[in-house]
Amino acid sequence: MAFQLTDDEKKYLLRLVRRTIDGFLKNEDQEKQELFSENLKTKTGAFVTLHKNKDLRGCIGFVAGYSSLQEAVKDLAVSAAFRDPRFSPVEEAELEEIDIEISVLTPLETVKDISEIKIGRDGLKIKQGPYEGLLLPQVASEYNWDAETFLEHTCAKAGLAKSAWKEPDTEIKKFSALIFGENDFEKLD
Repeated sequence: MAFQLTDDEKKYLLRLVRRTIDGFLKNEDQEKQELFSENLKTKTGAFVTLHKNKDLRGCIGFVAGYSSLQEAVKDLAVSAAFRDPRFSPVEEAELEEIDIEISVLTPLETVKDISEIKIGRDGLKIKQGPYEGLLLPQVASEYNWDAETFLEHTCAKAGLAKSAWKEPDTEIKKFSALIFGENDFEKLD
């Protein structure tokens, strides 16, 4: 992945997610943050993922950038913590148990042959008609999936039959991500 962030930028974004969620829980107005660096002005796709005891607790993101990475991460922090329809909203008492992970995405590329998919490097987005689903690169690695299994699960996430990836009207796209989390650093403060 060509786009990189320094450790200071990664730590800044992780702290920003935690402060944003904490402020939302306490009903505090979020002050506008000065942009920490030029890199954080970049408009790129991103996801904020929350885990509690290693279990998924919320994950929301966008494939393409709609605002600066710094602003997007703030918005996604609130969405992942309080608006992921799969989970109840995060409560203040559990915030200390939440681990934060951020994924910064590359632009989507069309997959012409499944041999182009590299597990551990690529995430997938599948679209057929109005149905679409996306799985981040780390998902296939976590479950030790091969490319076909990864495609099947991405189809299922889209609400399609597991074999829908083989149909000619199905779009398969791949992307890479710069993935980092609080567990990558001994201390954030």
